[in-house]
Amino acid sequence: MTAVKTTETAAPAGTLPPALPPAVTGGAPKRRRGSTFDRLLPYLLLAPALIAILWLIGWPVVSVFVTSFRRLNLGELVRGEIVWTGFDNYAAVLQDERFWTVSLRTVVFTVAVVVASVGMGLGIALLMRVLTPWVRIALQIAMLCAWAMPILASTTVYQWMFDQNYGILNKTLVQLGFDSFAGYSWFSSGTSTLSVVGLLIVWQAIPFLAFSLYAGLVGIPRDLYEAAGIDGATGLQTFRAVTWPEIKSLLMMVTFLSTLWDFKVFAQIWVFREGGPSGESTTLPVLQYLEGIAKSHFGVAAAISVLMMVILGLITFQYLRKLLQTEEGKI
Repeated sequence: MTAVKTTETAAPAGTLPPALPPAVTGGAPKRRRGSTFDRLLPYLLLAPALIAILWLIGWPVVSVFVTSFRRLNLGELVRGEIVWTGFDNYAAVLQDERFWTVSLRTVVFTVAVVVASVGMGLGIALLMRVLTPWVRIALQIAMLCAWAMPILASTTVYQWMFDQNYGILNKTLVQLGFDSFAGYSWFSSGTSTLSVVGLLIVWQAIPFLAFSLYAGLVGIPRDLYEAAGIDGATGLQTFRAVTWPEIKSLLMMVTFLSTLWDFKVFAQIWVFREGGPSGESTTLPVLQYLEGIAKSHFGVAAAISVLMMVILGLITFQYLRKLLQTEEGKI
């Protein structure tokens, strides 16, 4: 029997054995650090959109703010002169009693319209949960038609409805026995004019609010309502314990958006009476238009714009602060 000899080659002194692959040793492979281009790539991809947003939104805001410190009337605009006046435009606006009257009127009008539109939108959203499918679909189609109607078209329709001599509203009230409404003018005062405008804005805003809130209501689990029914909760108790906590953040968001939109309403008010009669329905957007376009006082109009942003920020601050405190609104 022949013996087989095996020989081992000794490693030279001072050398280490070859390292085993990670799969054998169980260790994780080392990650290579990304290059500078890899780290900057996300920011480079976002740069075009960010530049576009800053150009389309940021630059006009900066331009209005800078213009508010200039005397920019028609003469300066034609000659291309730059005349800095400091805070003179703001002083002229703040010392004008009409500005404070118009500001108070704008705030009251905005609050009234927002409360009415959000309240009715929430009511219709709750109603759609209990309606039969066919009735709910018919209601949704009707709201979509109202929502799709152009602003000027709907404003013209409301002018016809509330016309003093030929409006269908006055004729209907007379037919019902209210003879005092024969030839009644709904635009004889600023309060009645803003009431009609507010009714129009509420009618236009309800579809968006109702659909948004209904989408939030649909997402509430039915198990919660079943549990409330087993516990014997009434409809109001169910709303407070189940519905309200689930849609609170969404309701705050749509209220915030409605405040932004209704505060700067211009077209409806201008088309009805151009801020009349005697300026009694003039709001801040209309005042800004009168100063900037009608009188060509662009510096003063810019100052009014900046003050409008400040007032709007004060109005919506509480809503925004509460929204950021909720779990859904954290950033």
